[in-house]
Amino acid sequence: MDVRNRLIVALDLPSVASAEAMVETLGDAVSFYKIGYQLAFAGGLSFAETLIRADKRVFLDLKLHDIGNTVAKGVESVAKLGATFLTVHSYPQTMHAAVDARKGSGLRILAVTVLTSYDDADLAAAGYDFTVPELVAERAAQARDIGVDGLVCSAEEAGKLRTIASAGMVLVTPGIRPAGAEKGDQKRIMTPAAAISAGTDHLVVGRPILEAPDPKAAAVAIVAEIAGATR
Repeated sequence: MDVRNRLIVALDLPSVASAEAMVETLGDAVSFYKIGYQLAFAGGLSFAETLIRADKRVFLDLKLHDIGNTVAKGVESVAKLGATFLTVHSYPQTMHAAVDARKGSGLRILAVTVLTSYDDADLAAAGYDFTVPELVAERAAQARDIGVDGLVCSAEEAGKLRTIASAGMVLVTPGIRPAGAEKGDQKRIMTPAAAISAGTDHLVVGRPILEAPDPKAAAVAIVAEIAGATR
């Protein structure tokens, strides 16, 4: 794998114009981008097609969760865009629908286990009688058995999930913060090198690059850190 493809830059920006400017700034330092709710609802799905035509990879972080038929139709539409990854929440019916609908395409389905902004107290407040590690493991095993292509998880859980995931499943980790970066609203974070060493395949990084004085230099430094951790 090209080491640049292990870094996914989250285009958490308010407009296509600002996303275009950031992509131009980052240039060939970045080859993989994530589009989430903010940009998707501001014209980002059309922009995803633009990125794909420019030979960039796209991760659509839409976290689908609905009745099976609705999820399946959404997945079919995303597959036609040519995206590489699409997230769904890790509920069995949702995962089954997504996996069935992506057959015959290059789209890979990622199941979101537990959001990296959640801790045990947040799960308890939501009515779950699980700790974060317990719920992550339960959902990861279900995703494996259903045939999901990968998992979104905290780097803290990556090592354990490697023992649960089947061969070929990818681990994608948000909540990555280079040393000295602000933690923000994330509760389960890790540095790029530590995350790679823990077993993560792809690192999702947003604010530490987008808000850096020199975004391209920040991206280059993270790619170099990834490369150093994979030697």
